[in-house]
Amino acid sequence: MAAENIVMMSATDTAAAIKAKTFSPLDAVRAYLDRIDRLDSRLSAYITVCHEEALDAAEQAELALARGDELGPLFGVPIAIKDQFWTAGILTTNGSKVYEDFVPNEDSTVVSRLKQAGGILLGKLNLSELAMGGTQNPPWGIPANPWDLERTPGESSSGSGVALAAHLCAASIGEDTGGSGRGPAAYCGVVGLRPTFTRVSRFGMTPMCWFMDAAAPMTKTVQDCALMLGVIAGHDPKDLYTSHKPVPDYTASLDQGVQGLRVGLIKELHESGDMHPEVKQAIERSLEVFREQGADIQEVSIPLIPFAGAIFVGIADTEGAGARDEILREQPEKLDRASRTRLQSAALVPAKVYNRAAKARVLLRQQFMEALNQVDILVSPTSPYPAPKHADLTAVFQNAEDVRSRFFFRRSYTGSYALTALPAISIPGGFTSDNLPIGLQLGARPFAEETLFRAAYAFEQATPWHTRVAPFASQ
Repeated sequence: MAAENIVMMSATDTAAAIKAKTFSPLDAVRAYLDRIDRLDSRLSAYITVCHEEALDAAEQAELALARGDELGPLFGVPIAIKDQFWTAGILTTNGSKVYEDFVPNEDSTVVSRLKQAGGILLGKLNLSELAMGGTQNPPWGIPANPWDLERTPGESSSGSGVALAAHLCAASIGEDTGGSGRGPAAYCGVVGLRPTFTRVSRFGMTPMCWFMDAAAPMTKTVQDCALMLGVIAGHDPKDLYTSHKPVPDYTASLDQGVQGLRVGLIKELHESGDMHPEVKQAIERSLEVFREQGADIQEVSIPLIPFAGAIFVGIADTEGAGARDEILREQPEKLDRASRTRLQSAALVPAKVYNRAAKARVLLRQQFMEALNQVDILVSPTSPYPAPKHADLTAVFQNAEDVRSRFFFRRSYTGSYALTALPAISIPGGFTSDNLPIGLQLGARPFAEETLFRAAYAFEQATPWHTRVAPFASQ
């Protein structure tokens, strides 16, 4: 099979083709490495490309295939990891010069489980500094969106979204504290999941906010995402907060459809006057797709959700400043100016403000759970607008309303699920008239990822959005 066809395949299909000996693990790895070498200088998706390690792993996979060894679900699949996860013997920068020489001596649990499942590590992906978002001058380049190189691919798992949209890996892992996985998935036209808090181990993942950080499988298809979560989920003795709940086969129930499923549109987000009109239209068309497939559509109210962005920043930034106190005191000159300013500001948040935000978080979760007593799935855009241009993100704030709109407003869409410890997935939900992806976000009850995947897969199979190829990726 030609290299240009191999790189366009899903992770699921890649594993199946390798096991069927349609092409070899070496064929797959070489196809992706050649493509990275050819395209990534203009995209900055990768910080570190593991050429030798990936080729060595592919050769070992070929030997295993020849021996007839038992093969894992990701056998031979070339994957890439956000550079926030430890990788033994491989640079792990966290997107910051503070960690420019940090080489862990062991893998994070997520990386270890991917390798055990047969995945082959292509490299480490670019991200916003310290996984925060808002970095103005990333040390390893500004990631570019393959749909429009002048636009952002989203933050902070920027490289994870770019690498998928440009077909520079078969699957990736991002990280989602307040939307850092789902946002890039939406802007890049791919799939991104925030699992239920405690579903996936965080051992070896550099923290931002300990009770909201979550490993985020990011993939080309919903089926791939279900497969990836099944590989990395489950209790880990190295992370005492991981759940002991059994991990189901998330791919087994994908095709059950949405007949009789109760789907709820979040009223407060949909009625926002700040939402891009084409995004609003796409969400309304999405509801029609669910209705045509037999779902029961209704509207639900979560009164506090418009304030979720402010609540999130009040908690997460303050926690992040505390976690990075030593950096702020001893190495502030190594931080990007925007990162340093954000952390220093968060360090000054009064205890009273933090306490109010924590109380509001509890009330928000209560309102979410009440809504989820009425419906099985919650629906909203992942972002209220398509990917902005890089220049718009770095523009100076003009006034308080500009801060509210640019800094707090969009975070309400994704940050609400982080605050409430609930699972949510972003899938391709349409395109604007100028060919920019629109993300459809689905949320569910704790540990209801099977329901999320079932609804997401039904929508994906009924629509063409996931089949589109970004203009830059067509090169």
